[in-house]
Amino acid sequence: MMLISAEDRIAVFGSRGMAGSAICRTLQARGYRQLLTPSRVELDCLNREAVERWMHHHNPDVVVLAAARVGGIQANNNFPADFLLDNLKIQTNVIEAAWATAARRLLFLGSSCIYPKFADQPIREEALLTGPLEPTNEWYAIAKISGIKLCEALRRQHGFDAISLMPTNLYGTGDNYHPTNSHVLPALLRRFHEAKTRGDASVTCWGSGTPLREFLHADDLGAACVFALEHWSALAEDAPCDDSGQPLAFLNVGTGIDLSIRELAEKVGATVGFEGELVWDTTKPDGTPKKQLEVSRLRAMGWESRIPLNLGLALAYKDYCKTLETNRLRG
Repeated sequence: MMLISAEDRIAVFGSRGMAGSAICRTLQARGYRQLLTPSRVELDCLNREAVERWMHHHNPDVVVLAAARVGGIQANNNFPADFLLDNLKIQTNVIEAAWATAARRLLFLGSSCIYPKFADQPIREEALLTGPLEPTNEWYAIAKISGIKLCEALRRQHGFDAISLMPTNLYGTGDNYHPTNSHVLPALLRRFHEAKTRGDASVTCWGSGTPLREFLHADDLGAACVFALEHWSALAEDAPCDDSGQPLAFLNVGTGIDLSIRELAEKVGATVGFEGELVWDTTKPDGTPKKQLEVSRLRAMGWESRIPLNLGLALAYKDYCKTLETNRLRG
């Protein structure tokens, strides 16, 4: 039985971002037409009163929270208070307003950075809060953990049907290619493209190249989110449970496949067509040594990723080149 219907009014917060836009594309492809997609200009999610007014006016049946302040290692290190405060405000405002206005379902989008730095691999959902976080993104992680727990608390105390998904590292259409505030994969795409354009003999990459990471295309995440909205309720009797038999508050989303950053850089270089040398700046931080999600629970429910990394990189590079052309035309 489908848990949402084509008649539902579905609000997607963060619909202009990479994850939110992918969710919207999947919803539209699945026949959902009553989408509410307020932009940041139309609605400031940091403003509690504005969020409450918007919710009361539109009364969405289903709410998807993909809005967040995001960035790479450097941004997290430089702006810890901003990452913690902004994300706490955004998610608290939207989640509480959705519950207060009697939305029927809510999906909160978290991040795999919620897990301890040295969690057993691949990382199971039970690893949450079992050890210290990775220091380079702990502020963002703490905010996301709070969002998971708020959903769980509202479900336990008030029966609010709030679910959460924890995606691995995302990339794809609509990514952030900023030279200092982007994540590793889009940063590499930009770096290799610029080096190729200039005719550079080498490209310098951060760290040792040895950390292992898993990457999920945004369109796969969009499919996973809509699948969860349609099929997964943590209130249902057959919901996935943790090792103690309690219904899980959230599920991992990923490919279940990781690779080293060095291997990733080589793949990006090949995708872009860069033929020079790779140089590794070991004075820069590596972050968590390995981060691979255990994704068997969502897979057992019937969903798994469809876009292999080589294809995803080609699609991402095409999107990057399109972004460059758009920026050029804008002057």
